Amino acid sequence: MNVFKLIGVFIFSFLLLSFNHGLRAQEGKLQCTVIVAGKDATPNGSVIVSHSDGGKDCRLRVIPRKTFPDGAKAPVYWGIQRVDLPLDDHGEVIGHIPQVKETYSYIHSALPHINEYQLSIGESTMSQREELKFEREENEQIMTVEQAEIFALQRCKTARDAVKLIGSLMEEYGFLPSCIGESEALAIADPEEVWIFEVMGVGPGWKRNSGKPGALWAAKRVPDDHAAMIPNWSTIKRIDTTKAGCMASPNYKSFAIEKGWYDPDGDVPFIWQDVYSPIPREWATGRFWLFYSKYAPDRVKYPKRRTTNPFETQNPYIQYVEDLDLYPFSVKPNQKIDVKDVMDFQRSVFKGTIYDMANDPDWYVPNKKGEMVKSPLTTPFPTTAMRKLLDINNRRNVARGGFGMVTELRSKYPDPIGGIYWVYEDNEYVGPYVPIYAGVTKINPLYKNYNPEKYNENSARWVYDFVDNLMYLKWQDAWKDVKPVRDSLEKATFEELKEVDQKALELYREDHEKAREYLTEYTWNKMDEMVEAYRKLRYELLMKYTNNKQGINF
Repeated sequence: MNVFKLIGVFIFSFLLLSFNHGLRAQEGKLQCTVIVAGKDATPNGSVIVSHSDGGKDCRLRVIPRKTFPDGAKAPVYWGIQRVDLPLDDHGEVIGHIPQVKETYSYIHSALPHINEYQLSIGESTMSQREELKFEREENEQIMTVEQAEIFALQRCKTARDAVKLIGSLMEEYGFLPSCIGESEALAIADPEEVWIFEVMGVGPGWKRNSGKPGALWAAKRVPDDHAAMIPNWSTIKRIDTTKAGCMASPNYKSFAIEKGWYDPDGDVPFIWQDVYSPIPREWATGRFWLFYSKYAPDRVKYPKRRTTNPFETQNPYIQYVEDLDLYPFSVKPNQKIDVKDVMDFQRSVFKGTIYDMANDPDWYVPNKKGEMVKSPLTTPFPTTAMRKLLDINNRRNVARGGFGMVTELRSKYPDPIGGIYWVYEDNEYVGPYVPIYAGVTKINPLYKNYNPEKYNENSARWVYDFVDNLMYLKWQDAWKDVKPVRDSLEKATFEELKEVDQKALELYREDHEKAREYLTEYTWNKMDEMVEAYRKLRYELLMKYTNNKQGINF
């Protein structure tokens, strides 16, 4: 690669300084990765659920308990994930359902994730058959997955009850996809168990008064000693509703028979994943492979995708197209999985594999000795312009930027203390996770403020994004400055949580509200600490890697 390419990379990087994350988020339509672990698959007996999202709305807020009169109606919204709306505006009202007498408190962002009873939900959009899609304006379906999540967190205390409620809402009111007409998967968990829930559309023409379910859905319980991962693709295979760990809509199989997609008299068993999903895509199979080859390496013979040879990224003869039968619904991991493990997986950029975008041959340049080495501009997150300039394949990292979470659900503590909601904003690879206890009563404005069209010094996401963008001045060197800051903040937090848990528990035994106040103050201060650390970091990066020191005038 010649000097003109290097100059071009720098120019594109600099011009896109405040926009690279927006570009990355828009490039991939299906962006959410979900990881779950049962209570016997974790070292401390907690249940873990995660969710990563490339979307823009990351504004966190606590929605308090509310009471309603008899006969009240609950609005059903379209536009819940819109960042351009005011904080408490969910968008257009497209219908109503009966309201309950009292709703529970929960924490909301673009999607709601955890309520006061440690009920937690992660979401991952999936692909579905073209015949299952329809135009919103021409049909009667009104229940988006994010609206169903809200109703579940408002009304349910357990994962099992949430599965039943969401399934019934989808059947009665019709599943309305809010993400490019695709299907959805949810990981629904409480401190005792975790379920995977998948919902598909029923295509155009559904009428609420038809007597037919307005959705196809299935749910399976993840065994307590298992872990699972959802990479924007269906993971449920065989369904047996006679067993306690399986639920489904009444039409889950009959719909496929009516459409001629499954022959009940044939020799092939009914596989939900195969019947209702299209041909697998590499951005999904790559994550299946990464997770299961790590946590169940001896289960089967996996495709060989690990390499440090940059030219292997362009070698079609080693890039297998595997059958999804290779990957299970869930698996007993070869090692216990804790919160830090899940965070690390969410930060994966496929380093050391054929999918590693930082290991393309075009990144390599001659050093003073004439040896080929990686350019200091090399990044695992090349922008659209950089990929076009350097002819780099667009690979789907697990880490995508946006916002996301890992929830740790612990039965040994009262709910306000037991649930820890670890949140990142902007790029999880660059920025830190901050813990939010389920019992907090309010959120620091740093994590409530975000307008993607206007920089705000008092917005956590903008501060982290500032650091992320400055790294493009000299990414390889800047990473050596950023990683120690990120890791030290998280390490200190993990170490102090035992003391926080204990103090909160002592207060809770005396006065529940005092415990909530203490946890709210702790979370608030932790957010201040992390954002301030990155404010300082951005100035260090700017002074250290300013273009005035990079030889552009020579």
